Amino acid sequence: MKSKAVLYTSSPLLASKTPVWRSKLIVAGIAVGFLVLAGRAAWIQVWGNDFFRKQGEVRFARTLELPANRGRIFDRNGLLLATSVPAQSIWAFAEDVERDKEKLAKLAKLLEMPLPELMKKLPAPPPGDRSDTEDKTFVWLKRLVDDQVARDIAALNLKGIYQRKEYRRQYPEGEAAAHVVGFTSVEDKGQEGIELAFDKDLAGRAGQRRVIKDRLGRIVEDVGEQVPPVDGKDLQLSIDSKVQFFAYQKLREAVIDHKAKAGSVVVLDVRTGEVLALANFPSYVPGKRQNLTGAQLRNRALTDTFEPGSTMKPFIAALALEKGMVKPETPIQTAPGRLTIGGSTISDAHPHGVLTVTEVIQKSSNVGTVKMAMQMQPREMWEMYSSVGLGQRPQLPFPGVVSGKLRNPKGWRPIEQATMSYGYGLSASLFQLARAYTVFARDGELVPVTLMKQDGDMPGVRVLQPQTAQAVRNMLHLVTLNGGTAPRAQTMGYSVGGKTGTAHKQEGKGYADKKYRGFFVGVAPVEKPRVVVAVMIDEPSGGKYFGGDVAAPVFSATVQQTLRMLGVQPDMNVRPQIVVEAVEESF
Repeated sequence: MKSKAVLYTSSPLLASKTPVWRSKLIVAGIAVGFLVLAGRAAWIQVWGNDFFRKQGEVRFARTLELPANRGRIFDRNGLLLATSVPAQSIWAFAEDVERDKEKLAKLAKLLEMPLPELMKKLPAPPPGDRSDTEDKTFVWLKRLVDDQVARDIAALNLKGIYQRKEYRRQYPEGEAAAHVVGFTSVEDKGQEGIELAFDKDLAGRAGQRRVIKDRLGRIVEDVGEQVPPVDGKDLQLSIDSKVQFFAYQKLREAVIDHKAKAGSVVVLDVRTGEVLALANFPSYVPGKRQNLTGAQLRNRALTDTFEPGSTMKPFIAALALEKGMVKPETPIQTAPGRLTIGGSTISDAHPHGVLTVTEVIQKSSNVGTVKMAMQMQPREMWEMYSSVGLGQRPQLPFPGVVSGKLRNPKGWRPIEQATMSYGYGLSASLFQLARAYTVFARDGELVPVTLMKQDGDMPGVRVLQPQTAQAVRNMLHLVTLNGGTAPRAQTMGYSVGGKTGTAHKQEGKGYADKKYRGFFVGVAPVEKPRVVVAVMIDEPSGGKYFGGDVAAPVFSATVQQTLRMLGVQPDMNVRPQIVVEAVEESF
C-alpha cells in the first residue's frame, strides 16, 4: 500500500495571514524585558548596591583589631612590676574550618581540650546557610597560648584556624606585690589593684585595620584608612620592690610560725607620704589565678577593718597634753587595776599602782588611759580621732578602700567613751592606723599619702603642737625598751618607738574568747623619724597572740631593711639588749 505525501506548505495555518501588530507586540515585549533587566543591572551596579556590597563584605571583608600595648608599671627605682609581652591567641570562623578529623584531633590536643569540646565550638553550618553579620561565626579557641603551641598550630595548616597577636601581662614580683599591682583579664582589662584603678591610663586605645580576605582566609587588600593603636601610659609607683618583697617574706614567716589566719604590713615614708610597701598574706601569683579564693584576693591592709585596741592610747595622751590637762610626768593612780563605769568593769592585765602619763603608755594601762579620757568631752576625743583620718576613707585611687567606723559623739555613753579611749567601739584599717601615726613622726603634722612616686617632701596638715608630738614619741620609744610591751620591736642600729595592740575579734554581737588580732604601729628612727611601719597578725593560734610577740618582730625586721634601703644612717652604735619577756598589754 502506497502512502500519500503530505505537503506542509499547503497547510491552511500557514496560508493564513498573521496580524502585524502581534509580531510588533512580541518584539516590543522582548525589548521592554531587556530594558528592565538593563535598568536593574545598572541600579545594582551603580546606585542601589549597598545591600549587595554589604553581603559581599560579610563574606570576605574583616575588621582586624590592632591591640594597643598596655602601659608598664614600675616601682620607685625603675624596676618592672608589670609589663606586657606578645602572645598569640587562636580563633576561627566556624563555617570556614576544614573538616579534617585527623588535623582537628591534633588541634584539640595542642589546645589541651577534648575533641568533642572543640567540635562544639566549631559547629558545621547547615547546607546553604550564610552569615548575615560579620562576627556571627567568630569564636575564640584559646587566648594567649605559648609560642611553641602557636607554631605547632600554624604547622597544621588547617583552613579556617587563625592566630592573632595579643599581649600577655607579666608580673616579675609575683605574689609579693600582687595586692598592689593587681592583674588584668584575658581581654587585658584591669581587674584588681593598680591595674584596675588606672585602667584607662594603662590600656591605651586599640587601632583598626579593614581588609578583604579570599576564600582561603588570606588577606587580599586593605580597605579604607588604617587606624593605628595608641599605647597605654607607663606608671611609676612609690612602692620599693625590695622593701615590698622583704616585708612580704617576714610577714609570711610570722603568719606561718604563729599559725595565724592572715597578716598585713604597711610602710610609709613620713617625709613624702609615699607608700613604700603594702603587703598581705595569704597572697596569689597574678599570672596563675585558677581556683583563687576571696581570702587570697583581699588587700586586707586597705579593705579590712578592726577595733584598733591599745594603739589609740597615744592619741588620748597627746590630747591630754595638748589641752594642758597633764604633763608626761603627771602621776595617775591605776590601783587596784580595775575601774567600774556604768556597771561595767575595765581592767588592766596587771595592777600597777601609781603610773606617770609616760608609764601609762609604756605599760599600756587601760585604767590610766580611761582616767585621762573621762576628763575630756566626747566631742574632743571624736575631733582628735577624726583629725588623724579615722572614720574617713583614705584618699587613695584604689579599689575597695574602706573608711572604718567612728560614731557621732552625741550618742556616746560614758562606758563607750571609756572603751573608745583604748580602741574598742570604733574601727579602722591598718592603713588608716599607719597614716594616723605620721602625726607623731612628723612633729604633729598629718601627711597626705600617695601610691605614686613623689619628688621632694610633702607638706602636712597641723594636728598637734611639735612639742606634744615629740613628747608622745618619747613615750612610744619607752614602749620598745625593757619594761615596755614591745622590746621585740627593737632594731639593730636604729632607735624605734611604737605601740602594741591586741584586740578580741568580734563574733556575732559579742567577742570571741580565743580569737585575737595582734598589731604594732611604730616610727623610726625616734629622733628624726623617716618611716612609719604598721603590722597586723590576724588570729594567731600558736600560743602567742599579743601584738608585742607576734607583730613587733615583723616591724623590727622591716624597719631595719627599709631604713638601709633609704640610705638612713644608723643612730645607735650597738644593738640594745632585747628581753624575751614583754609586759603584757591591756586589751
